[in-house]
Amino acid sequence: MTTQTTAAKTVAAPAPNTPSGLIGIPANLARALATGGSVLAVVSTFLAWTWTAAFPGDLTYYGYPGGLQVLVLVGGALATLFCLASYGVKGLGWLTPAGADAAVKYAVLGTFATAWYTVVSISAELGGVVNLEPGGYLVAAATLIALVGALALPFERPEPDPIDPEATGREQFKHDAAHAMAVLRAAFSSGSPRPVRTLPSYAEILIIVAVLAVGLVVFTYGIGTEYDELFVGFLITAGFGFGALNRSGLIAHASQISARHQNITVCGAFVAAALFPFTQTDDQYATLGVYILIFATVALGLNIVVGLAGLLDLGYVAFLGVGAYAAALVSGSPSSPFGVHFPFWAAVLVGAIASLVFGVLIGAPTLRLRGDYLAIVTLGFGEIFRIAVNNTDGTSGPDITNGSNGIASIPDLNILGFDLGVAHDIGGFTIGRFANYFFLMLLITAVVVLVFRRSGDSRIGRAWVAIREDETAALAMGINGFRVKLIAFAVGATLAGLAGTVQAHVTYTVTPEQYLFAGTTPPNSAFLLAAVVLGGMGTIAGPLIGAALLFLIPNKLQFLGDYQLLAFGLALVLLMRFRPEGLIPNRRRQLEFHEEADAPTVLSKTGA
Repeated sequence: MTTQTTAAKTVAAPAPNTPSGLIGIPANLARALATGGSVLAVVSTFLAWTWTAAFPGDLTYYGYPGGLQVLVLVGGALATLFCLASYGVKGLGWLTPAGADAAVKYAVLGTFATAWYTVVSISAELGGVVNLEPGGYLVAAATLIALVGALALPFERPEPDPIDPEATGREQFKHDAAHAMAVLRAAFSSGSPRPVRTLPSYAEILIIVAVLAVGLVVFTYGIGTEYDELFVGFLITAGFGFGALNRSGLIAHASQISARHQNITVCGAFVAAALFPFTQTDDQYATLGVYILIFATVALGLNIVVGLAGLLDLGYVAFLGVGAYAAALVSGSPSSPFGVHFPFWAAVLVGAIASLVFGVLIGAPTLRLRGDYLAIVTLGFGEIFRIAVNNTDGTSGPDITNGSNGIASIPDLNILGFDLGVAHDIGGFTIGRFANYFFLMLLITAVVVLVFRRSGDSRIGRAWVAIREDETAALAMGINGFRVKLIAFAVGATLAGLAGTVQAHVTYTVTPEQYLFAGTTPPNSAFLLAAVVLGGMGTIAGPLIGAALLFLIPNKLQFLGDYQLLAFGLALVLLMRFRPEGLIPNRRRQLEFHEEADAPTVLSKTGA
């Protein structure tokens, strides 16, 4: 008797590295959903989202997007372009040098977040979803469809790490959670962008001009947001939009092109900044602009101490106060006991030299310390300065600073007959008081940037970097560590004092409470250090952008009340968790935090 057997049919297991999405939808269908949803989101912005103008922005019009609809329109258009580029549409390949799928996910997620934030806000403020018009329902459905499609786009899943078969349930859970996080990171990661080809010089310069123009438009729109909901929507759109552009590789290409024309890029950035007051109809937002420049200039000076030399200074705001008080004492203020009125150039020298002297006096006995010990000493100096100027009121000490009342009624500057305290007409534009000080601070910022660039590229700058990387090795190579660190401390203090001389005249009054270690409003030492770390230590653009964000965001988040610092701190924690090298890191520091990154072909001396 013969028994006939047949081999059992086995289902082939999928290859371990087969690309798949977070949602089990075929790739073609997923891409179509993302594209169609993004297009519908754009269409929905031309429809009414609510029936009443009670919601800020008046979203009741057909054919004319307004308020938050404009942000959804921008996000939807960006997502649509990336989706079309993922199809290989001719003429759009330059949009995605690092691949399109990750950029699509960021753009779609940003559009979804902004749209649903708007829909939920309308429902909450007006009393239910019944207050939505067809455009509101359409944008909610369209962005949800686009998000489902984007999350279903395929990507290379990482292999799970091996685990001990005898692992406990807790260890198994930690292993599974770590793998899930690795999969999520892989879903939103992109490849290395292809090298940007060399273009004619005029074409690359035009690209730099276009990038600066876009930056000016985005900054002007953000600083001019008129109500809280619009600013929150702007943050969402700008954050995810930047992430999409970064994942697409466009940011890397723009950085490469600007690196070929550094001088033109720097000059163009200052020209774009100088155009900012001309985009405003009044002096309201020029006020924010001048305070941002003061904060950014001081942060750039701290970047020399922290970013280049690696010295943790927690009392740096005191040098800003020294410069401000020194300038106020010789400003002709009736509160000053000296009764003198120096011209601007002399007041600038007095403020800068006073800060320089204090920097040397504080640095000379303390810079032999390292790390946490140096940080504690500088923190003590900052508190000593505040207490000292608070006590020199004629009662607890000599009558110099008028104590807690400070030096008030500081007159406006008059430079070569040009009174910065009154409005002037320039080319048909009315330039108000704060716009005048904005231009002055822009000039001082340019000086600080020049000092940073020249010192960073010099022999002393390379010595700072050597001390920062390994002080013991630097000393063994013959670098005089104490002298090098003292120079960094002195230069940083001088630059802070330079900004303080202008701050005294802008604010009219100088008081001890303006120079705290930490507070709800910058500048203070904690915010200054956060601006340097957030923007990117050792770079020029990093602290400038970090300072602008750290000043603008708390100013716009005042509607959160007591929860303002909580939300702000949570955002910083998340940013430091997922981008510890800062928004604009130098290549050295980026490699420290991302070892899997490709090694650079050329390492700059300071990364600036």
